[in-house]
Amino acid sequence: MPVNGKTKSVPMRRCVGCMGQFEKKLLIRVVRAPDGTVSLDFSGKKSGRGAYICKSTSCLKKAIKSKRLEKNLECAIPEEVYNRLEGELSDNE
Repeated sequence: MPVNGKTKSVPMRRCVGCMGQFEKKLLIRVVRAPDGTVSLDFSGKKSGRGAYICKSTSCLKKAIKSKRLEKNLECAIPEEVYNRLEGELSDNE
């Protein structure tokens, strides 16, 4: 519903697994902080370079196989981050 005659824009982001474009709130953000640490960001507000992935294990497998997360974040992704992502995705299914 428009507010004051204007429609609110919905932020869209691209999944690094399937390369589909979705609403930001439907994706999981992986962020490389300015100090170089890589973590999951469920709030979407942590500072740093971010990459987004769908909440599906097939997208995660594609992203791991093609190393798209590493390319997007321009650093190596620790195994713990992949394990936590897999855990989050298995909880959602």
